[in-house]
Amino acid sequence: MNTHADVVVIGGGVMGTSIAYHLARAGVRDVVLVERDELASGSTSRAAGGVRAQFSDELNIRLGARSLEAFGRFGEEPGQDIGLHRVGYLFLLSTPEEVTAFEAGVRLQNSLGVPSRMLEPAEARRLSPLITTDGLLAAAFSPDDGHCTPESVVHGYAAAARRHGARVLRHCEVTGIETRGDDITAVVTRRGRIGTGTVICAAGAWSKAVGAMVGVDLPVRPLRRQIAVTEPVTGLPPGLPMTIDFTSSLYFHTEGPGLLVGMSDPDETTGFSTETHDRWIPRLCEAMERRAPALLDLRRTGGWAGLYEITPDHNALIGEAGSCSRFLYATGFSGHGFLQGPAVGEVIRDLYLDRVPFVDISPLSVERFAADAPRPEVNRV
Repeated sequence: MNTHADVVVIGGGVMGTSIAYHLARAGVRDVVLVERDELASGSTSRAAGGVRAQFSDELNIRLGARSLEAFGRFGEEPGQDIGLHRVGYLFLLSTPEEVTAFEAGVRLQNSLGVPSRMLEPAEARRLSPLITTDGLLAAAFSPDDGHCTPESVVHGYAAAARRHGARVLRHCEVTGIETRGDDITAVVTRRGRIGTGTVICAAGAWSKAVGAMVGVDLPVRPLRRQIAVTEPVTGLPPGLPMTIDFTSSLYFHTEGPGLLVGMSDPDETTGFSTETHDRWIPRLCEAMERRAPALLDLRRTGGWAGLYEITPDHNALIGEAGSCSRFLYATGFSGHGFLQGPAVGEVIRDLYLDRVPFVDISPLSVERFAADAPRPEVNRV
């Protein structure tokens, strides 16, 4: 392969396919997406699939809400059934500090059109009957949130990108980026060279290595997160929300006839391993016993591990490098990448076309760290 492209997108997950789709649909004539393995084979296929706009940061609220709109019409455009369940997100709050933070978050979300609200513990249990309200002070809920199937979103975007003229190259690992001075001239892959003047990094947990190819420091680290799937559960309400015990980070939502269950592990160290282990189970069971004891009786029937792409302030990196001409990036979403994929695809499209995006994402530029201006997100799991 020795070819040319107007723009090369690196990464075949939700972010890369969304960007390729939005560029191609906007009329960019020669878009090439390169993925080293199969589409959605990285972090996207291992995501919990949650979609929400309940954040503490205004940019994340806007990106989440915009993406929710796109997920809601995904069956029409780009045209794919993504198994969307608009059952809401329910955050369970057990400390006064959590309640205060989420009350402020709800006020900000409401000011931006997100219909979130605070709940009493009894109402939270009516929505999510598997929990106990012992020690629970309040909850936050938004009915527009929910969950869907990550792989379907990726394949929907990829198919639509192809229909609009983009090329999608699988098993095409990037090994280098050629430059002349500050200008990008080509992307080098194991299948050959692609001449181009523009690269968009959407490589998730692998983005730091891509940035290094052009001398751009993208402070992204991979962190393993695990998910368990349970046997079928009788009597689950059809509208069971994505339920999150914020103190412990225990969360669950329906997965077919059973439940998908996850939780952060403070003992996990950064690295690219996605092998599963049981070291997190005792802490998971402790959290279940405290907040959702009914889960302890369920048999695990499966599970997997995937990678979060974390940054120092647990917020995304979105922008264009100042040191290298036409190197754009959308990475480091710290667990929020899948749910923000549709909106970020729009933003990167507009940055590439020198349009003004629907939201000012300049505070998410990688330069914020050099300027000592981190932008932390409170509502993270």
